Amino acid sequence: MRIDPLTRRQFKRFREIKRGWYSAVVLVLLILSTAFTELLVNNRALVVNYQGEWHFPTYAGFKPGTTFGLDYQYETNYRELKSRLQSTQQGWVLLPPVPFSPYEINTYEGQFAPHPPNAEQGHYLGTDTAGRDVLARLVYGFRIAIWFSLILLVTTFAVGISVGCAMGYFGGTFDLFFQRLIEIWSNVPFLYVIMIIASIITPSFGLLVLLMVVFGWMGMTWYMRTATYKESARDYVMASRSLGASHSRLIFRHILPNTLSLIITFVPFSITGGITSLTSLDYLGFGLPPPTPSWGELLKQGTDNLDALWIVSSVVGALVILLVMVTFVGEAIREAFDPKQHTIYE
Repeated sequence: MRIDPLTRRQFKRFREIKRGWYSAVVLVLLILSTAFTELLVNNRALVVNYQGEWHFPTYAGFKPGTTFGLDYQYETNYRELKSRLQSTQQGWVLLPPVPFSPYEINTYEGQFAPHPPNAEQGHYLGTDTAGRDVLARLVYGFRIAIWFSLILLVTTFAVGISVGCAMGYFGGTFDLFFQRLIEIWSNVPFLYVIMIIASIITPSFGLLVLLMVVFGWMGMTWYMRTATYKESARDYVMASRSLGASHSRLIFRHILPNTLSLIITFVPFSITGGITSLTSLDYLGFGLPPPTPSWGELLKQGTDNLDALWIVSSVVGALVILLVMVTFVGEAIREAFDPKQHTIYE
């Protein structure tokens, strides 16, 4: 695949902005790590070697305690099993770095939740008010938030770019109709709709994405409409039209590629908007139902229990770090695609 010289120069400029480049690398690694979250944070063992037999409970599913010689039928407590096998020398257990599930309630004799950070117990960021590990809920909450924002990004951009490009290209009655439709639809109070729906049914991940798309596609539409109007009036588009180029060729080979810089510069800020939207809805109680791991739900617990500062400080710190990295990436992309070659980044 041959990359044109302009794209190479833009990518080179992006790499020269170190904080944006390093933030992008870290974000990509974090997103890729969500595919293996269970290998890092989980109360199921990665590997169990018991009496010469190998077991892989993380992805193999439920295994009762009797499988490993314990006297109960419910699912094995692998932390307990690890201690038992170490003492009896019947095998060994390899646990994830954080051996807790985001749903697991942990109780300790003489202690009441929330428990402060304790490295000996494995709770590096403490537990929440129900005794669930904060770090585990942060990690799984990040996976939900980032994929929510990415799915929301793709769907809103697909709808917004399609409608906006059609409005700018065809104009006339089609453009006027969608202008009036967007003006009316944008005045519908999104939060009230969410409150009404949440009072009737329990919001799910898919329902929240659908609602956010229904109310969130208008922003990109206006930008694409303006950019398409501008590109349609260019000499190269008019020349292609006079040579008999079809509508699809004009749109997909000429107009859309030349509006790519506009689309890319909005991507990081749209991801930020998706994360903060889901966090806000969860904080207000109109988002994902409990006990789903959620940064908004953790933030609500933290603000309601300020004596347990490890809860609010953990989620606020994670939010700040993530949003700052996304902002750095957006800033670098905007600078890299800036058509003014004389711009100097400091």
